Amino acid sequence: MTDSAGPDVFTAAALARHLGRVIAAPTTADAGAHAALEAAVAAARGCTLCAPHLPRGPRPVLRAGASARILIVGQAPGTKVHETGLPWNDASGDRLRDWTGLDREVFYDPARIAIIPMGFCYPGRGTGGDLPPRPECAPAWHPRLLPHLPELRLVILAGAYAIGAYARPLLGPAFARAPLSDVVAAWETLPPGIMPLPHPSPRNRRWLRDRPWFEDRVVPVLKQRVDHALGR
Repeated sequence: MTDSAGPDVFTAAALARHLGRVIAAPTTADAGAHAALEAAVAAARGCTLCAPHLPRGPRPVLRAGASARILIVGQAPGTKVHETGLPWNDASGDRLRDWTGLDREVFYDPARIAIIPMGFCYPGRGTGGDLPPRPECAPAWHPRLLPHLPELRLVILAGAYAIGAYARPLLGPAFARAPLSDVVAAWETLPPGIMPLPHPSPRNRRWLRDRPWFEDRVVPVLKQRVDHALGR
């Protein structure tokens, strides 16, 4: 599931094509898909690619089952997630679960929800907060993981890094440097099944306060899409 960018790059166009095929002709994960994804997840959890750059050492955090209907692509673990090994196990996760209408039981069920961020390990802190996801991570692992999700119906892109990788390229050159709010507001022009969100971090309270349209208009649609993807 790659395109002209090369076999080692998983592009926004490849993701959109995969979603389009699955939505148009729903499939069911067979034993081969389950085995392939389990092997890829196990390999990712043992990754030490970025070890020299990680102040707390590698601890890749991701969850995925081949039957997952929803993929959540976030940024990288924070300190609490690094300590617990449970993705979105923090205030950001609480807000994301509120936005999606998912309780913890469903949210952490890999048979329904795949959680594969742009960076799997805690990258350390900079002057303004946590550092960006390591740039080596997504190019190394997304091409090995995402093609083994044959039942996807919805991809949630949470935050600037996921949006930069998988939403901006689909919106065209005019959005290459557009403010994040413009990209989120353009969700209706993206291919079906792709939903860009601001990161739900408490640091973004002001962003949300200044843009009430997001929680008034976008979040209800997100909840509808989540319910539809899960068949409920």
